[in-house]
This record gives sequence, structure tokens and C-alpha cells, in this order.
Amino acid sequence: MPLTTVAAVTLAARTGSLGGRHVELVPLAAEFVDDLTAAASVDRSTYDFTEVPGTREAMARYVAWLLAQRDDDVAVPFAQRLPASGRIVGCTRFMELRWWRGRPDPDEVEIGGTWLAADIQRSAVNTESKLLLLSHAFDVWNVDRVALATDERNERSRAAITRLGATLEGILRSHRPSKVPGEDGLARNTALFSITAAEWPDVRQTLADRLDRAG
Repeated sequence: MPLTTVAAVTLAARTGSLGGRHVELVPLAAEFVDDLTAAASVDRSTYDFTEVPGTREAMARYVAWLLAQRDDDVAVPFAQRLPASGRIVGCTRFMELRWWRGRPDPDEVEIGGTWLAADIQRSAVNTESKLLLLSHAFDVWNVDRVALATDERNERSRAAITRLGATLEGILRSHRPSKVPGEDGLARNTALFSITAAEWPDVRQTLADRLDRAG
């Protein structure tokens, strides 16, 4: 938990937008509900392990929950927006913020809650989004570690996290609520990965090279 409420509120307020060539991460706002609903409705076949609301009412509750998380100093949520068109194509966030060195910025964060519209998946948008988040965490906040987690059964997500250069730390049993349809109230096993500050330069170069190849 943060040392003071002021520190975490200031963290969320001063993070602002994170911008790149392919995607801009903008602070999540209630006004994005309709656009996010449209993004989530393109094709829902890849969301088996991910919380992606399928109706406007559910999306409104989801956004309100994320904004409450922000206001409670436990997350920094973003909408993912295409710079060229202004289209909102998904969400992502910093979560599990932890402090221990007695400074305003966090010492450890998790990147999670990430989803994209089906027609944007497996594109430069996801690569650049991760590069923007990791760059902010390591180069601005100077964190010691960034965690990434997914359902143990989600092979697609695990492969994508591994391609980032993250290391699998292990499986946390009955760790978080399952997001799989029909498993309401059940706990999932979580595959936990991390990138440390010492590993960050190599990971940054890998992601930069991947973006260069994407054009």
C-alpha cells in the first residue's frame, strides 16, 4: 500500500497520457463507455480468459469499477486509442501498486487488465502499448520489478508475455477469480511473470526492434 493517500492520488493524476506512433494510452474516463462497447463487440471469440464486458450496461459498470480503483489508489487505468483515427480500441492498466522505499513513486507494479478489439490484436498496437507502460514504470517511476499475470490455462497470453522477455516465476494456486464463462465464484491458478530493472534494457531493445520491423 502507498505510504500516504496523497502519494497515490498524485501518482494517478500526474501520469497522464502515454503516447506513441501506433497507440496512445489515455486516462480512462466514463465518456469512453460507448466506444469501448463497440471495440469489445467486433469479435468476442478471443476473450475466454479475459474480463471484457459485452454490453453497454456491463461496460459502464466495468469502467465505473476501474475509476473507483483509481480513486482508491490501487490502479492507474487507461483506454487504448489509435492516434490516426482517435478510435478507442481497448483498455489496460497499472495495478497491484506497491511502495517500500519511502518515496512517492511505486517500487513494484503489475501491468494487467489488457484487452484489444479483435481486429487490432496481434498488431503493433499491443507491442507499443507494452513498451509505453514498461518505459513509464522503469524509466519514470524507477520501479524494481514489473509483474504480468494470466490464467494458467491461457496459453495464448502466456506465449505473448514470454515473447516480451518476461520470466515465469511460478503458478499461484487458487489466486484470483476466474473470468472464464461458467466459472463465476471459482478461483483460478495464475501464471506469474516478471521483468526486473536489470532485465529492462534488453526487453526494451527487443520491443523497439519489433516495432521497427512493424514499420
